[in-house]
Amino acid sequence: MATFFRRMAIRYIFLTLFFCEDSGFFARVASFGINYGQVANNLPSPDKVLELLSNLKITKTRIYDTNPEILSVFAKSNVEVIVTVENVMLSQLNDPEQALQWVSGHIKPYLPDTKITGIQVGNELFTNGDTSLIQYLVPAVVNIHNALVRLGIDSNIHVSTPSSLEVLQESYPPSAGSFKSEISGIMSQFLSFLKTTKAPFWINAYPYFAYKDDPNRIPLDYVLFNPNEGMVDPNTNLHYDNMLYAQVDAVSFAIARLGFSGIEVRVSETGWPSKGDPNETGATLQNAQTYNRNLLRRQMANEGTPLSPRMRLEAYFFALFNEDMKTGATSERNYGLFQPDETMTYNVGLAAFAASSTSSTSISLTSSATKTKAASKEFQSLFFWMFVCLLTSAFCGFV
Repeated sequence: MATFFRRMAIRYIFLTLFFCEDSGFFARVASFGINYGQVANNLPSPDKVLELLSNLKITKTRIYDTNPEILSVFAKSNVEVIVTVENVMLSQLNDPEQALQWVSGHIKPYLPDTKITGIQVGNELFTNGDTSLIQYLVPAVVNIHNALVRLGIDSNIHVSTPSSLEVLQESYPPSAGSFKSEISGIMSQFLSFLKTTKAPFWINAYPYFAYKDDPNRIPLDYVLFNPNEGMVDPNTNLHYDNMLYAQVDAVSFAIARLGFSGIEVRVSETGWPSKGDPNETGATLQNAQTYNRNLLRRQMANEGTPLSPRMRLEAYFFALFNEDMKTGATSERNYGLFQPDETMTYNVGLAAFAASSTSSTSISLTSSATKTKAASKEFQSLFFWMFVCLLTSAFCGFV
């Protein structure tokens, strides 16, 4: 009988050590992602960018093409890369053989040395009511995925596409989320593909645009993650203290409204411009710093949205650098956390994140709203380890 209890004790200890999520000893902050855009003529070389990411302990990035220099330089690094099929390529990918040729030339040569974890087929294919690009989406993702399968390299690479919030007909309150009727058929087919392949639904979500368009009605603190009263969804009674989480959950409700469940929603882009034109309300360095710093804190606290509080929201910041060759409003060239010379545009706390990847860092940088939650987990962890020590001591006494 004593042997039985000793075996059970050993099994409990080791199983708990390996599977307990709240254990302070093993817990670490999940890395956030950052978009590495290249629409500029003054950016550092890819090897310098890799060095920057490595120093900051950023292990996830997304690029907007399949730049061979970047993919080669990032080989044997710890950085996971999501690549993008440019929009101009989509019509060609209707042909399965063209898709196979594309994967053979743009993905396979870099595996397994470069950690390519995703292929984004196009970017924001539905904008301003134009359906000319999104009609190619489903054949393209299916053919790209099938090409990965044929080449035996599909196991670690998901295939999806990032959409803007323009795909939604309704987004407020979040429970009213629904896709626009003109693309609901395509979305149903696309969601079926995501469900089958277990790939996520990616959304480019920018609370900045909502605030810029209606600053008199939308509280600035609500969009910047600052302390505020927030809003309560009247249909679900879920409380939202920031707009980003409300936007993400609106997408989840839109997916559910089409009859799908279990599809994770991730944020492919979010950010705030540090400079803008006179009519771009809110585009200031202070607001950009506040938005990104507060989002970083929540990422480090592994937060989920009110609808999915136990699932960490995966988000990719936009963007790594200011990009001087982007067209359009001044804000378009001023989303970078860094200047092209690798100096910080403003301080969001990345240096502290780089100092440590343990849960203690998340406590030191979390806001007052999340500090209690993080401290509670550490407190629980302390008691857990005290219990393990006592149990181990008791076991040793029996031997």
